[in-house]
Amino acid sequence: MSSVGIDQISFYTSNHFLDLRTLASAHKIDPEKYYLGIGQEKIAMAAHDEDIVTMAASAAAPLFKDESSKIISTLLFATETSIDQSKSAGVYVHRLLGLHENCRVVELKQACYSATAAVQMACALVSREPSSTVLVIASDIAKYDLDSPGEATQGCGAIAMLIRANPKILTIDPHVGNYTEDVMDFWRPNYRNTPIVDGKYSTKIYLKSLKKAWENFCQSSHLEFNDFQHFCYHLPFSRMGQKAHRHLAKINKCPLQMADIDAQTQHSLIYNKLLGNSYAAALFIGFTSLIENHPSDLAGQKIGFFSYGSGCVAEFFSGTIVQGYQEHLFSDEHRVMLEKRNELTYDEYLALYTVPDPQEGESVVFAPDTTGRFRLAKISDHKREYVQS
Repeated sequence: MSSVGIDQISFYTSNHFLDLRTLASAHKIDPEKYYLGIGQEKIAMAAHDEDIVTMAASAAAPLFKDESSKIISTLLFATETSIDQSKSAGVYVHRLLGLHENCRVVELKQACYSATAAVQMACALVSREPSSTVLVIASDIAKYDLDSPGEATQGCGAIAMLIRANPKILTIDPHVGNYTEDVMDFWRPNYRNTPIVDGKYSTKIYLKSLKKAWENFCQSSHLEFNDFQHFCYHLPFSRMGQKAHRHLAKINKCPLQMADIDAQTQHSLIYNKLLGNSYAAALFIGFTSLIENHPSDLAGQKIGFFSYGSGCVAEFFSGTIVQGYQEHLFSDEHRVMLEKRNELTYDEYLALYTVPDPQEGESVVFAPDTTGRFRLAKISDHKREYVQS
């Protein structure tokens, strides 16, 4: 059987960001609490005319060079900030991208884990029909209450991946380690716009889930800790990835020095430090950060992935970087996107934080603001209207 995995990968984030030094100044605290304490420098803030749909479509658009490349058998849309309780956000994306009418579309949810579920489902579909292509998108806006401990870990972003046989970037191994436990560390009831978070408990459950998922992985796979050259973790904040990897190294009695252990994750953290949390997209934006920022050729190297979704579901899986992967990246486009972002003042941040929410069907027209390829133009009569920018 041919290998299956990530053939192309692209991400998108808003053109607005808040430097956490600005937030620290407004709160009259030491900015190193953010820069060093949680390892975050900036948080991306979505414009009022963008949401998970526009970000998703903007992330996916570069993957399609012509009409023939749009023959997608399935679109799997992973998110925990869904815009509708019934209709998949992916259906809007299907139209915006001009995908074929015979493409199935479905939305998946399990906190920040759902993108990994989508990737694994996509690999299974392609394994069954090797000539098919599955589009996996994860898109989220992480938003917390003002003046709360989570405020500095906000952010937004979308990742889009084409899953194919004989992939050009990453082959994904079939063996995984899973762990599920019913806990209340982070959740958002339908009637709330922001989540309820027990931060210390969530960190504890994250590390417990890592240990349990790793143990289960070791039962199904022949791979050991020392077989991996790099690791990518779910990143609610960048320091969590570093802390998790040190925890896993300790579990495995790794003989490496701490600097060498940290080196196994450092390039996967670069984009997250500039974007903030992107929930379901965070793990794979971290992977993109690794392959686009590491100075060495990673071809043939084994990558370990840990996906965590509060509530909770966790998974450890692995993959191998494909020879020639650098030729298929969007590194330059991503670099330009990040360099051209607009830095917000604190007052501008507060203005973006308060998003119009027409719950009675009233009409809201959004002024053009996003620099993405698509925008939310209007909400009227409970309907969202999307257009090309």
